[in-house]
This record gives sequence, structure tokens and C-alpha cells, in this order.
Amino acid sequence: MWLKYLYVFLASAAVDIVPLPLPPAFVVMVFLQIRFKLEVWPVIIIGVAGSVLGRYILTLYIPKIAHHIFKPDKNEDVQYLGKKLKEKGWKSQLAILSYSLLPLPTTPLFIAGGMANMKPIYIIPAFIVGKFTSDAIAVFMGKFAAEHANEVWEGVVSWQSITGFLFGLFLVASFLFIDWRSLLREHRFKINLKIWK
Repeated sequence: MWLKYLYVFLASAAVDIVPLPLPPAFVVMVFLQIRFKLEVWPVIIIGVAGSVLGRYILTLYIPKIAHHIFKPDKNEDVQYLGKKLKEKGWKSQLAILSYSLLPLPTTPLFIAGGMANMKPIYIIPAFIVGKFTSDAIAVFMGKFAAEHANEVWEGVVSWQSITGFLFGLFLVASFLFIDWRSLLREHRFKINLKIWK
């Protein structure tokens, strides 16, 4: 039985290590909870722990590959954004917590933090609180939905799921293509599509 909880941990970590907007970890948690008929609270606790580990690893390796993928201007831009986040203190913690509570992908947050060489300690505490709360709600809703599966599966590929995926891609693209230094320093909105090496 413990092996199935290990699957929850590893799958949650795996989807959150990748710097792309994959399905959220709570989807994996819900699927495995339903598939193996696991207890809900251990799934939430173990799944959130795996998700936190995945995001932690993402913040550690993204700075090492970012300079190979993005132009120096984009790296400097994101480092400036990270520096601003560090300066805000408790306000940035509140922003991270609020963002983690929303049903939005946290991938852009951790990519930005990692590329800005922010220490994970600046991001992870607020993320844990938000992640635990939002995933608990999602897993319990998933359990409820599983009990009413016939009604749920009718809308798997719907305009809402497609919109959610496109919105995740939009968030990653806006993080990458907006010139954050111009926006924050000069209050001038500027898009730079030439970020790749």
C-alpha cells in the first residue's frame, strides 16, 4: 500500500519539475487517489510534499540552463524582477501565497524565481501554504467528482480545459516576452520576442 503513496509523491514531483505548464499536481493526486482508492489526507500531504520538491528542484536547475536558452537581456530582465520580489519582503510573500491559492499554474513563478537566482526560501514557505490549501480543496472536489463520474467525463475536453491550457501558455509567454525592466523602471510596456540564443 505504501508503494501507491510513493507513486503519488513521485508523480507530483515529476509534473512540477518540468518548466512547462503540464497538468497540475493535484490532477495526478486525484487520479491516483481514485485509481488506488487511497485515503485523501495522506494523498494531499504526500502529493504536496512531492510538488514542493519538484518546484524546489526546478528553481535549482533553471538558472543553470537559462543562459543556454535565453539571451542575456532576458536573464538580466528576470534577475531584476527577482530582485524586486526580494525587496518587497512580506508583500511578496503575500503575493506568492495569493498566487498559489489561485487555480493558476505556478510554473512561471518558479521559473522567474530560479532565473533570478532567488533562494527557494523566498518562494517556498508561502507556496506550501497556498499549495496545501488549494490542493486539499481540489483533491476533495476530485473525490466528489469521481463519485459522480458519469457527469464529469462528459466535459473533459471542453472550452474550459482548453482555455485553462491556453491561459497557462499565455502566463509563461508573458513572463518570457515582456520586458520587465522597462515596465518596472520606466513604466513602459514593451514586448521583446527575440529572447532565444
